[in-house]
Order: sequence, then C-alpha cells, then structure tokens
Amino acid sequence: MAERYEILVLNQISQVGLKRFPAETYAVTQEATNPDAILVRSADLHAMAIAGSVKAVGRAGAGTNNIPVPAFSTRGAPVFNAPGANANAVKELVLAAMLLAARNLVPAIQFVGGLKGDDATVSRRIEDEKARFAGVELPGHTLGVIGLGKIGSLVADAAIRLGMNVLGYDPEITVDAAWSLPSQVKKAHAIDDVLKGSHFVTLHVPLLAATRGLINGRNLAQARAGLILLNFSREGIVDDTAVLEALNAHRLKAYVTDFPTALLAGHPAVVGLPHLGASTREAEDNCAVMVVDQLREYLEHGNITNAVNFPDVVMLRESPYRVAIANANVPNMVGQISTAMAHAGLNIHNMQNRSKGEMAYTLVDVDSRVPPDVIETIRRIDGVLAIRYLPLEGRAP
Repeated sequence: MAERYEILVLNQISQVGLKRFPAETYAVTQEATNPDAILVRSADLHAMAIAGSVKAVGRAGAGTNNIPVPAFSTRGAPVFNAPGANANAVKELVLAAMLLAARNLVPAIQFVGGLKGDDATVSRRIEDEKARFAGVELPGHTLGVIGLGKIGSLVADAAIRLGMNVLGYDPEITVDAAWSLPSQVKKAHAIDDVLKGSHFVTLHVPLLAATRGLINGRNLAQARAGLILLNFSREGIVDDTAVLEALNAHRLKAYVTDFPTALLAGHPAVVGLPHLGASTREAEDNCAVMVVDQLREYLEHGNITNAVNFPDVVMLRESPYRVAIANANVPNMVGQISTAMAHAGLNIHNMQNRSKGEMAYTLVDVDSRVPPDVIETIRRIDGVLAIRYLPLEGRAP
C-alpha cells in the first residue's frame, strides 16, 4: 500500500500549487490533526501547538519570520521556502516605485483628485501648478542595490536596461547570484558607499539580527542629498525614526515602502504600499508550485531543496530502500550510521551527507530492506534528531 500523507493548510494557497499533491496519496485539508507537513503563507506558527507528526513546513513565499525555525530544527524538521518565486513581481513593483517617486506621481494624483470647479477652473489650476510636480528621468541616474540575490539581480538588470548606472552591495553574495549578476553592476564595499553614490537605493535583504536597522541615522547622515529610498525587504531593515528625521531635514527626498508604519503614515514624502510585493496571481502560483514540489520530494524521497535550516541534499534513487536522517552537525555521525548498517549486514549503495551550521542531513540508499531494529539503533545515536525509512514499495514501518 502506498504511503499516504496529510497536509495542513493554514492560509489561502494557490490551487495551481495544491493540485500538484496527488489525491490518491495526499489529503490536503485545513483541519488536519496529525499532519505530516504544514503549508503556510502568513499564519503565525510561533503561538501554535505543533503536532508531533509534523515532519516539515512549507512557506509559500520567501520570508520565514512567522515560523519558529529553531524549534523545527530541534525536532529535525526542515522549513522550506520559495526563494525567487516572487522575484519578478517584486522587481516590477520596485520599478513602479522608482517611477512613482522620480515623477512625483503620488502627490500629482492627489492634487488632481482634489480639484474642484468647472473645466476652465480645473485647466487653469493644472497649468498654474503642474511645475511643482516636475520630476527626473531614470537614465543616467544611479541605483544602489543592497542585497544581490534573485530579486536584487533582476532589479539591477532592469535598471541597466532602462539606462541607469547600478551600484551593488552584498557581502554574503552566493556563487549562483554572482554568476547571474549583470557585469555592468559596479561593486560597492560598504553600505555608506551605496548611500553616498546613488540617487535611488533599493533594499533586498532578509530580516536577520545582522540586518535589523541596516539603514539607520548614522548611515543616512552620509547619504547623497535628495536620495530616494525604497524598502521592499522587511519593515525592520529600516529605522523609521531615522527615516523621518532624514525626510524632515531634506536629506531624503522620498521613502517608498511596502511596510508602512504609524510613525510614517501620512507624511507627504512617504509612499506606503500595503505589502504588495508578491501580490500577483503569477507570484502566488509560482510560490505554491515551488514549495509543494519541495515538500513532496522531501516526504516521498527525503530530498531537501531550499530549506532555511538544513543543507540542500538531493540524491537520485538507485535503490528502493532509503533512509533519511536529520542530525546535529557533530563528528563521527556518518561513521556511526555506517557501522550500524554494516553490523546488520546491509550494503550501502549510495550515501550523501551535508551540513549547514549546526544542522546536518544524511541520505543513505541500501541494497536490501532495512529492519526496524536498525532504524531504532540509528535513532538512538546521540545527535540524531529524526530518522525516516522511505522504501518505494509502501509505508515505512
């Protein structure tokens, strides 16, 4: 009998993604009591009681601030996200935001919306006052991009195609991101250099302890006069008090953010959007498809791709008998696993072990059935957090 999995869905998830769960082997519901995995967008898992049956969490988006990742790591459960699935949607919104600010479109629209009188009166006021909404064109201006992952790289490429100069900064840039970055991007060595050398600065970094308050009073004091700052990352990346002071001192010309707060709401130089970065049909579909496929690969085959708390480990199946082990990143783990299998007379056909920080993950394919007592022996190894037996012929014992 084939393995059957139960998925707890906590938000409205695109049906394009949910339909990728085969009905014959998956029960997808909002009322699961013993789910194998949780699929979530914005629901806050920090205060939830998580069933012991949960083996993984899928976040249909990039950020995982609403998920207690360390708690899931402790139980050996990967937390998957969908990096890059919403990248085009965010890129397009950043471009729209630059144009809104560069051409003073928001105050211009508000001005027109407040006009009263007959056609002659409206026409006369428009002619008299349109000069105060004059803006600038993008070509020849410099865009600073802080964070050069998938979104940052797409924004940089689009800006270059619009005739802009691009100054990029990312001390944590990955090899893949570096390869996809347009060659015309000029490298900056510090955030201060980006703020000093740009007419526009856009932020594309995750919210971590190291990035909270990344844009603050100290470095805004170094910014080029008239800078337009765009924040489509996370609210805590920017110190709102420092932004308010910079706007009032006219060091910043405008602040465009997808994360408006009470402090900045209503300020004439602030354009606040209601968290629209990934709010397109295409982005929601892409995120759902990506994270559903990742959950399926993990539940059915033990493969891990795009988990924020575990390394990527993907191994083609060359045997029907697979063991997946989540463990703390400690010495001699692979040796102990191999020894336990050797003592049971099992021949290891293939093995992969990878680590990420304090966490590690091991996939082992063997040439014959793995007895339950071997699984229990490995489970008792100090440092093993979770173990699953994934035979192709049916449900694991």
